[in-house]
Amino acid sequence: MQKNRLRLRLCRKMLATVILLNFLTPCRGFAEPPTEQEPNSSESETKLYSVSEIETLIEEVSQAAFDAIEQAAGEAAKAATLASLEREAAALREAARWRIEAGIRQETIKATKKAGIKNAVIVGLVCFLGGLAVGIGGTLTITR
Repeated sequence: MQKNRLRLRLCRKMLATVILLNFLTPCRGFAEPPTEQEPNSSESETKLYSVSEIETLIEEVSQAAFDAIEQAAGEAAKAATLASLEREAAALREAARWRIEAGIRQETIKATKKAGIKNAVIVGLVCFLGGLAVGIGGTLTITR
């Protein structure tokens, strides 16, 4: 937990730095018309920012960065939760499938046992009747 908190802090600092640099570095797109004033040769028209304005800008950018990081962390937590729920649902489906297969196998085993008992009874009767026939037939043959 502490390790993740340190990483998050480092990420916040880097993100705040990048956002601040993006605000301070002029960057024009390919098809965009110039949106800023062209620099004048006279220094009297150049606007100088005070330290308090720069600090305010840094605070606003830092706050925006912190908000963005918190939102991204929230989205990541939601995604992790959804992934966990999907894995759990897949595990539950797999367990249900195993239960169904186990039930089918138990029914097959019961049917096989029942058929085996039936076959054993039939074989026993056939053997008993065959033995009885051979015994009676042998007794009749010997006595004649």
